[in-house]
Amino acid sequence: MKITEFLKHNYRHFNAAALIDAAEAYKTHIDSGKKMMVTLAGAMSTAELGISFAEMIRQDKVQIISCTGANLEEDLMNLVAHSHYERVPNYRDLTPQQEWDLLEKGLNRVTDTCIPEEEAFRRLQQHIFDIWKDAEEKGERYFPHEFMYKLIRSGVLEQYYEIDPKNSWMLAAAEKNLPIIVPGWEDSTLGNIFASYCVKGELKPSTMKSGIEYMTFLSKWYQDNAGTEGVGFFQIGGGIAGDFPICVVPMLYQDLEYKDVPFWSYFCQISDSTTSYGSYSGAVPNEKITWGKLDIDTPKFIVESDATIVAPLIFAIVLGQ
Repeated sequence: MKITEFLKHNYRHFNAAALIDAAEAYKTHIDSGKKMMVTLAGAMSTAELGISFAEMIRQDKVQIISCTGANLEEDLMNLVAHSHYERVPNYRDLTPQQEWDLLEKGLNRVTDTCIPEEEAFRRLQQHIFDIWKDAEEKGERYFPHEFMYKLIRSGVLEQYYEIDPKNSWMLAAAEKNLPIIVPGWEDSTLGNIFASYCVKGELKPSTMKSGIEYMTFLSKWYQDNAGTEGVGFFQIGGGIAGDFPICVVPMLYQDLEYKDVPFWSYFCQISDSTTSYGSYSGAVPNEKITWGKLDIDTPKFIVESDATIVAPLIFAIVLGQ
């Protein structure tokens, strides 16, 4: 039985049914010729979302991405250091001393998975610094994802590849030259490393384009690609990866006072955040109507579950698997 057949036969109620509805509406959105943004929060790259997400990119099921700086870099870390990762199935039982022991081994834990500092962080650092420095010496400035694309296209990482390259969503995105929005990039390992070079006087902050420049880029991209019906918004998790880009629509028609700016025309959020007071991740989709992000008739879905389980299943349906 195909994955889609299994899901449609068994997923009939509650969050399971919401998963099916969201996936079918995603397909309808893409098949009608409209474009889709996918936003990645959390540690989806370390959860190896690339196994399914890379194929979504290759098959043109996503046209723009917004992600945290961590997701941007951790896909490449997994690509070049996978065999050095350590899984800790009993992570809930670790004592502070055991956590300290992991630190001393150079293993940074993300839930049940430890990222190796030397093989992952430092391996990227030694090459990305050369690219940052070269741009600065030429008086050039780029976005964080553009520097990562330069790193990929340089070929210097190929010597380290430890997984099938087809399972890296960053490689797939680089091949398509897909636009990526990375709000708050400074809050990432490479962002911290870049800042450290600035503190030492070896790099200038201005070499890296800023979040404001990301928003101005996105405003033009949205106007060029939304047509009259808008772009879809598929949000994995919450936080800045979702909140930053969704604000471009109200900015365009409220702050810039542009006329005929279409709302986001599809919205789905996968989140395990319970509906709560004052929480962006826990806000129901209808709240976004009051902020001028979604229209009354925008198809809206929320799947309250673990994105590491749900996202690959929705992607499988969209891909017809």
